[in-house]
Amino acid sequence: MSFTSARRTGRRVSRRFTGRDLAVLGVLLGIPVLLDIAIVWGPTLASVVLSFTSWDGIGDIKWVGTQNYENLFTNYPQFWPAARHNLLWLAFLGLVAAPFGLLLAVLIDRGVRFSRFYQSTLYMPVVLSLAVVGFIAQLIFSRDQGALNAVIGDTKSPTDWLGDPNLNIWMVLLAAAWRHTGYVMILYLAGLKAVDPSLKEAAAIDGAGEAQTFFRIVFPTLRPVNVIVGVITVIESLRAFDIVYAVNHGRNGLELLSVLVTDNIIGEASRIGFGSAIAVVLLAVSLGFVVTYLVQELRGEKNR
Repeated sequence: MSFTSARRTGRRVSRRFTGRDLAVLGVLLGIPVLLDIAIVWGPTLASVVLSFTSWDGIGDIKWVGTQNYENLFTNYPQFWPAARHNLLWLAFLGLVAAPFGLLLAVLIDRGVRFSRFYQSTLYMPVVLSLAVVGFIAQLIFSRDQGALNAVIGDTKSPTDWLGDPNLNIWMVLLAAAWRHTGYVMILYLAGLKAVDPSLKEAAAIDGAGEAQTFFRIVFPTLRPVNVIVGVITVIESLRAFDIVYAVNHGRNGLELLSVLVTDNIIGEASRIGFGSAIAVVLLAVSLGFVVTYLVQELRGEKNR
């Protein structure tokens, strides 16, 4: 029976994969899976196992159980300041940078003059790595040759914006928020473009003002974008490393958990087991937010 006649009779023609098809399919699927296991899941599982050991990277691996975690929470003074800085990072990006990005997206979505220029300019920092943003922060906030002290004319007794532990965390947060705002703006701008204009028109006919229309009509429709922005903000807060390491190697008021991981694993101490324990704590916190996001998305799919 020919393919045409089979299609007319409503029968399906089964197509068997040839050996070449299976080989190509295996290569296209196998290589990404192997790379994912080797680059992501392999080191992740290795870190979990090593977090229960004592190893300097050269000698024998000794099993110590939960001793690394006990020392981390009770006898490691740098841990809790670094954890507070990560929480401060999360609060600042989530409560300042993200809402500001939403505000910029709303203003640009209204069609202000030169909106294309504003959109490109505000998004430009996103293409820069946090390490480059850290170098830019040094040029701006440096004590002796920084642009900020030169602008405010503070030359006799210049403020040490990056050297003072009471100030440097806020300066670095401003630099990180400068980059994060553009990313959030693009996400919200895409969400605003997808809002049905008839909803706004119906709200205007019912006498709703602009603020009421936004908070009661537009903002609820942005729920998927809100979830994505929340997850991205959490990830950016927990994986922050480049910018503080570029400023002062993550010391003197800029301690973060990611910096502690690096200092313990590749530092002079080479406490790979202890550094892996800190990495596992970061992994557990990150998975908590990611799993929450996935559960909400699955529930949303069932309700649709």
